[in-house]
Amino acid sequence: MSVRSTQRLSIKAVASDAARRTLRYVEPLSDAICLREALRRRQGTPLTALISILLVTAWLLLSLPAWAHKPSDSYLSLSVQKDHVEGQWDIALRDLSDAIGLDSDGNGQLTWGEVRNKHEEIRAYALSRLVLSADKQACTNQVLEQLIDHHTDGSYSVLHFRSNCSRPIQRLVVDYRLLFDIDAQHKGLLRLTQGGLTGTAIFSQESPIQEFSIAGRSRWTEIMQFAYEGIWHIWLGFDHGLFLVALLLPAVLIHMQGRWQAAGDFSSVCWNVVSIVTAFTLAHSLTLSLAALDVIRLPSRLVESSIAASVILAALSNLYPTVIRRRWMIALGFGLIHGFGFAAVLTDLGLPHDSLLLSLVSFNIGVELGQLAIVAAFLPLAYLVRRSWAYPRFVLTGGSLAVIAIALVWFTERALGL
Repeated sequence: MSVRSTQRLSIKAVASDAARRTLRYVEPLSDAICLREALRRRQGTPLTALISILLVTAWLLLSLPAWAHKPSDSYLSLSVQKDHVEGQWDIALRDLSDAIGLDSDGNGQLTWGEVRNKHEEIRAYALSRLVLSADKQACTNQVLEQLIDHHTDGSYSVLHFRSNCSRPIQRLVVDYRLLFDIDAQHKGLLRLTQGGLTGTAIFSQESPIQEFSIAGRSRWTEIMQFAYEGIWHIWLGFDHGLFLVALLLPAVLIHMQGRWQAAGDFSSVCWNVVSIVTAFTLAHSLTLSLAALDVIRLPSRLVESSIAASVILAALSNLYPTVIRRRWMIALGFGLIHGFGFAAVLTDLGLPHDSLLLSLVSFNIGVELGQLAIVAAFLPLAYLVRRSWAYPRFVLTGGSLAVIAIALVWFTERALGL
């Protein structure tokens, strides 16, 4: 990875803590209780099914934080030698600013001088949260230099360090604790090289300590770990999940004579959902591959803003269904954009070709499993209550309006860089 230093660096500091707070949209559920008897008389739909679909939709909307940027990551590269480890650790300046405060004059701009004056604090903060051990003996970390590098989502502090171990390294244990106390969703992306072999791993709050055999690496462990991260990326990357939900909301309905009507049979509903999910999968798999292989690279701000815009347009098509009739085309077109968002977690790690392909395929499998879980949770309930007059009014219309409101906040923050 190319690292370059500048005499003066001007970047936007992290937005106020409000950009990281959870934005909640609360819908009163008392109406659902008041409609109990009316629903029974009109359609005979089980009341529990209607309440369930309302609660599932409400949970999806109430649990959405208004993240303006991709989740926090750091990039840790370790090269194992005979009795020591040479390392490079890239940590986002916006994360360091949250943790220890870098903007000395409080003007909202970081300069190279401000970052340089905090070198000692950055060094102490980072090394206190990373412990390497060789065969149960802790190694001694020493920072050699600190520089600045630019990733797709902003500027990073780069620490070149050396870990001296007391004996030849056979098994390496990495204890990673960076930022977990202020950001539970933070991930540490590891690239481990030794003797021409490269392995990968992901540190999270749930798995901060991992052990590696220097003699070899477990492909199966890497596959499972990146698949696991793919699942959580679609669940915690709420803009992707919300886009999928916006497309699924009308899946159990058909639009005829200017109004929504219940779909006739489950097979047609399934075919509609299969076409949507398949189109989204094919599209984002294509651009995920191209972006992760560095064939195409787009600015992070453009990608994230476009993803938010896609959520808005998908929800608008529920309110104005005559604009776009074939929803699989929406999924196909905007899925191309979402693929670049999925790739952001892999692009900056700098993996060699064989490890990148393995990580790419495993991560994509995890994304698909996460999508199927969303479909499995939503579709059966939606099908049960599709004939209720409350579904198009409360679930489809109300849910789409809430989705538009949330996505508008995302788009504004991302497009304006707030």
